[in-house]
Amino acid sequence: MTGSLHDVGLMVENSPLRARPSRPAPRHDIAPQAGRELYRQYFDTVIVGENDHELRDEVFRLRYQVYCVENPFEDPAANPDGMERDAYDARAAHCLLLHKRSRAWAGAVRLILPNAEDTTRSFALQEVCSDPMISDPERFPVLQMAEISRFCISKDFRKRQGDWLYPQSNEAEDREDERRVIPNMTLGLIEGLVQMSLDHGIIYWCAVMERPLLRLLARLGIHFQDIGPLVDYHGRRQPCFLHLGTMLTQVRDERPDVWEILTDGGRHWNRLECELAAQSK
Repeated sequence: MTGSLHDVGLMVENSPLRARPSRPAPRHDIAPQAGRELYRQYFDTVIVGENDHELRDEVFRLRYQVYCVENPFEDPAANPDGMERDAYDARAAHCLLLHKRSRAWAGAVRLILPNAEDTTRSFALQEVCSDPMISDPERFPVLQMAEISRFCISKDFRKRQGDWLYPQSNEAEDREDERRVIPNMTLGLIEGLVQMSLDHGIIYWCAVMERPLLRLLARLGIHFQDIGPLVDYHGRRQPCFLHLGTMLTQVRDERPDVWEILTDGGRHWNRLECELAAQSK
């Protein structure tokens, strides 16, 4: 089982980003830049180097915890060393989310890169979706695309909402600030996806997701486009894709607070503009 951004759907029930109609809309009482700076006090996105085997093992151990222990997604017996891996990992970029105060790994995600030797066998989406679009290189440019996969945040980290991170602290303000940024852990991982995409010349993302998750991301200004109808893939899922430049433009217009985190204060946006300009020549 390869997984895709729909993997997050397994954790929507307990996710800090789960839509809860009974709650009011998110407050925007902090300026976007100040919100990013506050977030960076607590979390850091760590891109895993291709030959950094120690950090790669940290990714696989966290995935084992989430997908084999916390959720019935993968068979623990198939991963006897306590690390969850599959064939796509050899052709993927990985990142981790670090909680600075505790030095604990809070989450991980990977970006499956295209298979230059056989573009038709690059992604899990191509195995489950038969829409004609994915056979059209102009509409589905595989060599400029990557698939989001194995997106996970530790259930234990989310559940405790930061309380366990302050065993000796009575600083109420510190605790309140952390509670405000804990829900942004997902944004930190998406920022990692943006950074890895730029590192590898990727300007499109594809995925297979549950509809509720697509609606959830849309609330953050992240809008995927459907590719054909729903498919049966560990439940009813929606194949989809987006253009990175279009997505970030929409996020900037709808959620400048989110844009600040996803672009690292505009740094990734500047890189993307240069990449798009180079590809258009």
